Amino acid sequence: MATPILEIKNLIAGYREAIVLQDVSLTLEEGGSLAVLGRNGVGKSTLLLAIMGLVDIKSGSIHFKGRDITRLPAHKRALAGLGWVAQEREIFPTLTVEENLTTTSRPGRWNIETIYALFPRIHERRLNKGNQLSGGEQQMLAFGRTLMTNPSVLLLDEPLEGLAPVIVDELTDAIAKMMTDGGMSLILVEQHTDVALSMTRQAIVIERGRVAYESGSSELRLDQTALDRYVGLAIER
Repeated sequence: MATPILEIKNLIAGYREAIVLQDVSLTLEEGGSLAVLGRNGVGKSTLLLAIMGLVDIKSGSIHFKGRDITRLPAHKRALAGLGWVAQEREIFPTLTVEENLTTTSRPGRWNIETIYALFPRIHERRLNKGNQLSGGEQQMLAFGRTLMTNPSVLLLDEPLEGLAPVIVDELTDAIAKMMTDGGMSLILVEQHTDVALSMTRQAIVIERGRVAYESGSSELRLDQTALDRYVGLAIER
């Protein structure tokens, strides 16, 4: 059995007095991939924010590489090897593509050359400023900037939302390469259920802040009853 790189036990978290996550537990193996599914507003994004230390943790624990990081500040979690691509992308609008990438860089497998090889589109736009890019190019830049920190676990919060199909295809191909070539562990929050399940090995479904269902991604993909109940979206076959 693979070694766990991330373990969450009985996590209760939210925003000040508002509790969003209720007794959430999960394990991500080293080199593993996990899809986090569920309807809007059930706590999927809050789970990623809790892992990054950006919401209030009331109780429970988060261990990363065997270390208890439950009370560790967010910037130290990033230094420890957690990488997060937020829904808002949060690129630097007045810096060039290349400046966005090099500002966050740390030594490792991912450098300016490997990022440009992964995302040829942003290589072509490397001298353009962040606010001169299309939405899809900004998302690629957000991916690249996070990869330049050379994380061990990548947290992706709805990375395909609002993007054109051709960009979705390019990003899903890039994510697959990150995992196969770079040995990346991945947690993916995504509304595109079929895409999320086809890209990951394990899956959980969150309902009302709790883990309501968990299985292998391929098993869930074939379980239309569970998909109808928890996600409310049929998968085209």
